[in-house]
Amino acid sequence: MKKYYLTTPIYYVNAAPHIGHAYTTIVADLWKRFKRMEGYEPVVLTTGSDEHGVNVERSAERAGKTPKDFCDAIAAEFERQWKMLGLQIDHFQRTTSPQHARVVNKLFRLCRDNPEGIIYKGAYTGQYCIFDNLYVNDAKPGDPCPDCGRPTETITEENFFFKLSAFQEKLLDLYENNPGFIQPETRRNEVISFVKSGLNDLSITRTNIKWGIPVEGEAPHVFYVWFDALATYMSAVEGEGLWPADLHLIGKEIVRFHAVYWPAFLMAAGLELPKQIFAHGWLLFENDKMSKSRGNIVRAEPIKEVMGADALRYFLLREVVFGQDGSFSYDALVGRYNSDLANGLGNLASRTLTMIKQYRQGVIPSGCPVDSIFPVGDIKSIVAAYDNFEFSKALEGIWGIISAADKFIVQQAPWKLANQHHDQIAQIQLNVTLRTAAEALRVIAALVSPVLPQSAEKIWRQLGMSEQLESVRFTDLKWNPETGGLAAGQTIGEIAGVFPRIEAKEAIAKMRALEEKVTAEQQALMGKKPEEAPAAEGSPKIAIDDFLKADLRVGLVLTAEPVKGSTKLMHMTVDIGEPAPRTIVAGIAEAYTAADLVNRKVVIVANLQPRKLKGIESNGMIVAASVNDGKPVLAGFHEEIPVGARLK
Repeated sequence: MKKYYLTTPIYYVNAAPHIGHAYTTIVADLWKRFKRMEGYEPVVLTTGSDEHGVNVERSAERAGKTPKDFCDAIAAEFERQWKMLGLQIDHFQRTTSPQHARVVNKLFRLCRDNPEGIIYKGAYTGQYCIFDNLYVNDAKPGDPCPDCGRPTETITEENFFFKLSAFQEKLLDLYENNPGFIQPETRRNEVISFVKSGLNDLSITRTNIKWGIPVEGEAPHVFYVWFDALATYMSAVEGEGLWPADLHLIGKEIVRFHAVYWPAFLMAAGLELPKQIFAHGWLLFENDKMSKSRGNIVRAEPIKEVMGADALRYFLLREVVFGQDGSFSYDALVGRYNSDLANGLGNLASRTLTMIKQYRQGVIPSGCPVDSIFPVGDIKSIVAAYDNFEFSKALEGIWGIISAADKFIVQQAPWKLANQHHDQIAQIQLNVTLRTAAEALRVIAALVSPVLPQSAEKIWRQLGMSEQLESVRFTDLKWNPETGGLAAGQTIGEIAGVFPRIEAKEAIAKMRALEEKVTAEQQALMGKKPEEAPAAEGSPKIAIDDFLKADLRVGLVLTAEPVKGSTKLMHMTVDIGEPAPRTIVAGIAEAYTAADLVNRKVVIVANLQPRKLKGIESNGMIVAASVNDGKPVLAGFHEEIPVGARLK
């Protein structure tokens, strides 16, 4: 048998787990189950926690804990969440593991031994963003980070550098020769554009911090977070013969690190590359980006407690086209549950099993099922959709079978046939109808099991299947097979509702109340008070005269386009009432599209010194708010105000 190894991101412990983390990990769990049903064995899933860096060190200090105790608590919460959701995690690897530290140092030695001088020692003086773990080129003291907009810090230190600039052509060759290496295509194009714009050498160690993996024999150097974290994918399965990874599942915001830095590290070390990287979109809350700054983060636990883990899984995988951004709302969640699960699959299972019990004393009748309701190609097309990461399309196909089975039952009217006791033809027709419905339910349960593992298992057992659902393989899944299908004289199990209807108003109220409770618990875990205001710590007082030096103007965004080679920078022209519009570059591209910005009124700091970002001179700064590691939210106006007006 052929192995399959997949990973989620190694989640940063500076935030407690929320539905965004759950989304990626649920997809990974689905993929593991699907690959097993395709015949791969073993199928191994790794996730974990990224626990180093100055940001973690400071968070621990604010929480009144040592970095180790802080990381222990957050890592344990991630593990608890995955168990609560019933996810089949094989390895939960922590970057604070001594075994992981050995692997990171081994990777460093292999890169350092590269005869092309890929690793070299140098000094760095410049700006650094602790929130994004990012060195900011072409920035001055006090300049904001181009990615998150928060102040950068000036650092001077000796580093080991990785000669990333030497890998530009090698990476471009990789992308060209292996088009499936980065998916979906939009992410692939972004990465190619970034690499073609030129690569700078990368610092991979720090000397000004202590909370990190020490570089063996090079004190006081510790590894920079990405060289450390990316190696987790290897350290988790060291000695198991599973490398290279077949799939890295990640969010689109970290595609650069996985699709550029990681393969370059591995090339330098002479190690095999992962086979594929899939970067999915964001999960939005009511069409708005989830972030702490907006106060709209949703956790998985309240949803699971009120509606069940499978309800959440189905919504995320049916409602969202995987790879694109998708929107979450409680109303949509309950609506999709009632229409598709309660009225669809749940209703088909209930009516089929109830009629078998009522009309045939719980024994599935013999007879040849009507195959016209279930074309032979349906199974293949659904499996193909899964294999192309088209989960919503696969579910659409399965629900097409459910709809056809429901229509067939209505047309055959078994409740009428059952009353024709002395009509032999009617009784044969009733047997065929019930067996056809049961056979459809068997195939549906197998096809939907990667998405709805708990519910599919319940339906499988209620059908009285002796074979374990996990042992079913898609290559053997057929309509009315000679073996492996419904046995002659098979008795169904005890009938129980799988998806009872949910009252939306009551369920949403419960989930919101539990959300507040879980939020408070997570804030306590992070060492925060529930009522803690997100104010900047230690902000110095300034005189009114100092404030008046800032020339704040109302601006109208005329044009906007993402900066090539950057996932976060937006290049705008803004009218602030001057003879010519200003050119402004801001790190807001992950929070706003170009269409969101054009014709929007914003607040501009108009009297800043020009600065260059990605070679573009920015003449001003757009004003936005953010909290902790949240994305920026633009300041705006509720009333009409003319362009160029000054803020006082």
